[in-house]
This record gives sequence, structure tokens and C-alpha cells, in this order.
Amino acid sequence: MIGTLLVLAKQPLPGKVKTRLVPPLTYAEAAELAEAALGDTLRLTAPVATRRVVVLDGAPGPWLAPGWQAVAQFGGGLDDRLAAAFARVGRGATVLVGMDTPQLQARQLAAFDPSRYDACLGPAVDGGYWAIGFADPAAAAAAIRGVPMSTVDTYAHQLSRMRALGLRVQRLDTLEDVDTFDAALRVAAHAPSGAFARAVRARDRAA
Repeated sequence: MIGTLLVLAKQPLPGKVKTRLVPPLTYAEAAELAEAALGDTLRLTAPVATRRVVVLDGAPGPWLAPGWQAVAQFGGGLDDRLAAAFARVGRGATVLVGMDTPQLQARQLAAFDPSRYDACLGPAVDGGYWAIGFADPAAAAAAIRGVPMSTVDTYAHQLSRMRALGLRVQRLDTLEDVDTFDAALRVAAHAPSGAFARAVRARDRAA
């Protein structure tokens, strides 16, 4: 079991989240999908960690499940926000994921073996990554800060940085982020029983 699980998230407000789903969705509908994705992520990943923290841009809502703590994100670019999240943890194996992979299964995070690896990295289909973790979170700052984010080469750059620091990196499964409505349809098909899939089907029928 992982010591700490971090979920980097935005408060699911219309016009603030999943704006690339508009069109075909409205901003309100995109926010509904974002909230469903976040809720599924918290529910599915909870069993893998003894401490569970949502690192949040915004305010907690009814989607914050029991057993989860919400803390505010620090400002700056994504690399700074990721590094700052790890800096607040303390010691013990820690993994961070986003709210864009509601098809994630607990076993895919539980696969991280900090007794054999110094870090883990989960590649995303778009060239980024959906998960990053460290056996010792003190390694995160040097490993993450300055890595180009939100590019088609982010995973490759991140992996190269970690290896350059001498970290033994465990590769996790490849997953697809929900960045477009077509991607949302594919992700929903992979996890058809979740709240996200139900929300996608409702929007698809209404389209």
C-alpha cells in the first residue's frame, strides 16, 4: 500500500474545467463530467493509500469523499504545483494523479513497488503522464521542476530527468486523459459502471 495518494484537482465549476469539451457540450455539462470524473477517481483510488489528499484549486464540494483531506494548491506553473504538492507530504511512498483518468483502477497504482523502485511514472496516450510517484517525496522537486508540461513530449522529458538523477523508475500502465468528448466516450467505454460513464452516456444521448 502507498503511504500517501495525492489527487491534483480543480473545483468543477462551469467555464473553469474541461473547457475543451465545449462544444459539443455546454460549460455546465463539461463541469458535470469533471465532477463525475473527480468523484470516480477518489472512489476508485482510495483503497491504495493510508493517507488521501486532494490538492485543490478552488473549494471542496459534496464530491469530497469521506477519508479525503483537501488542501490548497500553491500557484505557479504545473511543474511548480506538482513539486509543491509533494513538498507538503513529509516522508513515505507518495503517488500523485490527476482527475482526468476516471477509468483508473486501484491495482494500477498499487503496482508501484517502492522497495524496488525510487519512482513511478504512468504515461498518457497524448504524450504526457497521468501519474507520478516517489519512494521518497523529497526527490520530487529536482525531478519535476523545469520539465516542460502539457506537451506531446512531457512523459519523455520527465522520464529522462528522473533517470538523469539516477532514479530507478517503474513504468505504470498507459491511460488516456479526458481532453475531448471523443476521448470521454472512449474512457467511458473502459469503465462503463462509473458515474463518469453514466454522465457521458447522458450527454451523448442528448447530443
